[in-house]
Amino acid sequence: MLQPKKRKYFKDFRGKRRGMASRGREIDFGEYGLKSIDSGWVSSRQIEAARRTITHHTKRGGKLWTRIFPDKPITKKAAGARMGGGKGDIEQYVAVVRPGMVLFELAGTSVIEAREAMRKAAHKLPVLTKFIEKHRG
Repeated sequence: MLQPKKRKYFKDFRGKRRGMASRGREIDFGEYGLKSIDSGWVSSRQIEAARRTITHHTKRGGKLWTRIFPDKPITKKAAGARMGGGKGDIEQYVAVVRPGMVLFELAGTSVIEAREAMRKAAHKLPVLTKFIEKHRG
């Protein structure tokens, strides 16, 4: 699972999930990409499941780039815990995804294979996505 090695502050606020992505909107490395059209949190487990799906479908052919990283800690208190007593322990790490962000990029495969791999990976993610291609020109 992906998670940061070290953090300056151990726990974060929840934050707002509004607005469009300001960076990471274009395909920079590969030929094909999976772009979010929705906002939300993508956990490290979901990123790993999508990555494994893409690599499995392409039979480890081509090159895959993961453009998001889960660096936001999400806390949760125990089920029977009473109110108060401070913030809970870190349960998981998530990546904050905004509309327009490229989540995965792929190169070295056919467009049909890439589209199908991205379609299968999109089923593992909690945000709505679309398949995009790098513009020639």
